[in-house]
Amino acid sequence: MPKSSTPSRERIVAGAADMISRRGLSATSIREMAKHAKAPLGSTYHYFPEGKQQLATEAVRFTGEWVAGSLRKELEAGPTEGLRAFLALWRRIVVESDFHAGCPVLAVAIEEPPAGEVPPALAAAAEVFEQWETLLADSLREHGAEAGQAAQLATLVVAAVEGTVAMCRAKRSTEPLDRTAEQLEALISGATGN
Repeated sequence: MPKSSTPSRERIVAGAADMISRRGLSATSIREMAKHAKAPLGSTYHYFPEGKQQLATEAVRFTGEWVAGSLRKELEAGPTEGLRAFLALWRRIVVESDFHAGCPVLAVAIEEPPAGEVPPALAAAAEVFEQWETLLADSLREHGAEAGQAAQLATLVVAAVEGTVAMCRAKRSTEPLDRTAEQLEALISGATGN
């Protein structure tokens, strides 16, 4: 792919992730995603010939890697620091969007799939959640948590933070993030002995 086209594709994917984070997948058309990204519809179909599901899948993976990159960096200092960074990232998103945006991975995950199907975007969401859980669990184990407890606590962290982001949007308040942060930090401290 020529270098000049790469930013356009990335812009479309990032725009789609933002649009899905605000409106969900079902309520967002590929035309709206292209418009939101300020990209021509023809370019969007050029990069994503399979349409909306392909673009949504890429948007989920983009978000997953963006969050994972932040987590990897912050988890170097320990699981508590990683948790704080994870919470701060979502706090920034909900506050800067005036509580209109949440997590596009969650937005895709809660969509009702067609009967008997697992759409690619839904499968990508499952992979992203697994990636975040693995990063957290690895850090917890490295800092003294028992393997089973680390896995369970990592799942709890991801589930709690994702649910808390939804609560913040509904309540138009970051109070749920503050409450969740305090409890999750206590659990991490207990699991790692710090």
